Amino acid sequence: MAFIKPFKAVRPKKELAEKVAALPYDVMNTDEAIQMAAGNAVSFLHISRPEIDLPREIDVHSDPVYVKGRDNLEKFLAEGVLLQDETERYYVYRQKMGNITQTGLVVCAGVDDYQTGTIKKHELTRADKEEDRVKHIDALNANDEPVFYTYRNDAAITATIDQVTKAAPLYDFTTDDGVSHALWDIADRKLVDSLTKSFAAIPTLYVADGHHRSAAASRVRDLRRDANPKHTGSEEYNYFLTVIFPDNEMTIMPYNRVVKDLNGRGVAEFMARVGERFEVTPVAGAVNPGERHQFGMFIGGKWYELTPREDSFPEDDPVASMDVSILQDNLLSPVLGVRNPRTDQRIHFVGGIRGVEELERVVNSGEYMVAFSLFPTSIEELMALADEDKIMPPKSTWFEPKLRSGLFIHLLD
Repeated sequence: MAFIKPFKAVRPKKELAEKVAALPYDVMNTDEAIQMAAGNAVSFLHISRPEIDLPREIDVHSDPVYVKGRDNLEKFLAEGVLLQDETERYYVYRQKMGNITQTGLVVCAGVDDYQTGTIKKHELTRADKEEDRVKHIDALNANDEPVFYTYRNDAAITATIDQVTKAAPLYDFTTDDGVSHALWDIADRKLVDSLTKSFAAIPTLYVADGHHRSAAASRVRDLRRDANPKHTGSEEYNYFLTVIFPDNEMTIMPYNRVVKDLNGRGVAEFMARVGERFEVTPVAGAVNPGERHQFGMFIGGKWYELTPREDSFPEDDPVASMDVSILQDNLLSPVLGVRNPRTDQRIHFVGGIRGVEELERVVNSGEYMVAFSLFPTSIEELMALADEDKIMPPKSTWFEPKLRSGLFIHLLD
């Protein structure tokens, strides 16, 4: 059963919330982070991407970067940019993007649940990215960015959250991308206990976005437990920051692919090889796949629709029959030579929020030779695979809207 606990959040002074809030650290590079934080001394990027305050030539994974993040967090606390609530509580975080609304409960989840499998994973982590998050969390002594989890919708939980959101929110603002953000707190002990009890009846939580942060939180706990001869299991480092959304409010967009070259082939030879595994149909406009097992391909200024040929994948294999697997196993690996998409530097992944226009742009720029658009993985697929302890191919899901960082932080002691 899922264990959750309230916590004393560190969060922005109300009038600074909009300026503090920032996109997650991993959806931008350093140059983009510098631009986003320009002229904003209280942007959370000074904590989540602290290299922006150091010389440009610095290694972003070097110790001074992690120390700078800790220094900036302490500075924000000392100057009153961030304040800590005096009592433990839950929080409700609502986002609206166009016709999409998702409302999640902000909690601390248990490392034990992550390690024993009550919290289900669906992706492998990269060792370098996981190590980076371990050093970052440990240096900050805080979970500064939440993990994004989901669960099968529960009517009692929804009713309690709906009750909370009838009150005026602590924060309510709209960011430059048109996404609105609102936050409420739940300090009433009866409501807190009710939610804790309701989640105790939820058998499984699922990682939607944040595998590296989850794994890092687990490792930090183990490091601190092993270094603490008086460890009891109740210390704050045994828990980590999470926002949990019901599955019926989750929105997954496609995670598209672009590849730098044709693996030594000319266009004609490449197209012939693609035609061995797919029906290739030229189309007049961009291809936004409208159903499973349909793909778009952009090359040489033209779009093509790709349909996998019969027997090109096993229908009864839940992983191999995923669209990301079909593309990988029938085209990216055998034709383009992208054997390991987790490490191959020739492939790049483009979140669906950027649209097929971004695929056209990067190919037309000459930086990449070919792009592929996909139909998004469903939340049902994700949970079914996780329930079987199966692992999806890398970059199978792109969730929107992205959680803003800086609105709530969990200190580890």
